[in-house]
Amino acid sequence: MRRRDSLDVFASVLAVTGDAFGVYVGFLLAIQIRFYSGWIPLYRGIKPDLAAYGFGAALATGFFLLIFRALKLYVRPQLGRFEDGIPRLVRATALGVLLTMTLPFVLRSDLAFSRTTVALSLVTILCCVLIERYLLFRYELHLYRHRKTFNRVLILGVDSVAARLRHALQREPRLACRIAGFLRTTGTDAPDPSIRPDEILGSHTELTVWLDRGGIDQVILTDGRLGPDQTVDHMVECERRLVVFNLVPDLFRVLTNKVDVQTVEGIPLLGMSKWPLDLFWNRTAKRAEDILGSLIGLLVAVPVLAIAAGFIRRSSAGSVFYPQERCGEGGRSFTLYKLRTMRTDAESATGPVWTQEDDPRRTRVGTFLRRYNLDELPQFWNILRGDMSLVGPRPERPFFVEQFREEIGRYMWRHVSKPGLTGWAQVNGLRGNTDIRERLAYDLYYLENWSLALDFKILIKTLYSRRNAY
Repeated sequence: MRRRDSLDVFASVLAVTGDAFGVYVGFLLAIQIRFYSGWIPLYRGIKPDLAAYGFGAALATGFFLLIFRALKLYVRPQLGRFEDGIPRLVRATALGVLLTMTLPFVLRSDLAFSRTTVALSLVTILCCVLIERYLLFRYELHLYRHRKTFNRVLILGVDSVAARLRHALQREPRLACRIAGFLRTTGTDAPDPSIRPDEILGSHTELTVWLDRGGIDQVILTDGRLGPDQTVDHMVECERRLVVFNLVPDLFRVLTNKVDVQTVEGIPLLGMSKWPLDLFWNRTAKRAEDILGSLIGLLVAVPVLAIAAGFIRRSSAGSVFYPQERCGEGGRSFTLYKLRTMRTDAESATGPVWTQEDDPRRTRVGTFLRRYNLDELPQFWNILRGDMSLVGPRPERPFFVEQFREEIGRYMWRHVSKPGLTGWAQVNGLRGNTDIRERLAYDLYYLENWSLALDFKILIKTLYSRRNAY
């Protein structure tokens, strides 16, 4: 988003140094536990050649650093929260340990760690790297917060997207952004209420005037309605003055990374490429993830469900479980199961309606269950049956799907895969009575960028994501 500066370079070098230290110490800990702790019996009481093991650990550390670099763990600035990067750290460490096992064959050497040492190193290295990375994360945050230079940003647009962008840039200290102001892209639209009149510097047609005055490092276009010719003109003007230009893509008209080009006898055909989950091996991996996750989930959920069932029966009349029709993959209906959290006559007078904050239809026990997402636990059964997935767009009721498919373009694209127990939109607070268009943007982002690592990240965030859980 912005130019790389000396602080980014310093942070990258610091990360490489810290990772090398963490990985090497992790190897040494594994060797210590295996051969010198007394916790694991030695084969014939033989201890290894420490010099050879130390050389092997140093060599393996170098391969770890190459893997970390390939997974872009040294790109700076690293945005977001620390826990957002944990899935990549786990994957990088697992790949590094796997490569360590193959080193003797690749190098045609007798150097080899014992299998027990390698297994232990997966745990010890991961622990060391996570601790080292967390300390580095806090230190980098301190450095970026106390830097003296700033990236001055001019935003083209005054709509809600521009306001949200301003808030996001100001909230992220590692971007070091100062908002210089806003330029209107149309003369008729009212600005977002959070944008003050004195922050609006004029029209986008005056961009060159502001660029020539100096003091602008970056221009960001947030209004997708600006014509392509005008957008290109603004890009060229910024390039001439060495000012960084970015734009926020219109997710409801353009899917930025799903374009596919085919040629038929010299005639190019532009269309949508396959979703990641259209590929057989990806679907197989996701289904394996779902089966394993649902079995573990059911095992953990059974005692919780038994306790919750007793409280539900005591708090109000009616069944413990609440079946409800939802739309799944391909728009096909299935029966979703939840713990009952409302009165049995909750929708008898109104029909299907959204749950509201402090909804009076909830029972006292139901309020607690919803706050901590415990009412969703029976859906592990839906996942095991194949109706749902652990992660995906949340399934909606047919009543709302029929409504949204007519009102919102591309809404039905969220049904190209199985719905999820949790999802990218949900962990970002977009559930219940929230903006459907914004929720759709998050769902489409997930479907376009699916990976097992992204699923793992969402599952971790679900454990502490309670915004709009009512």
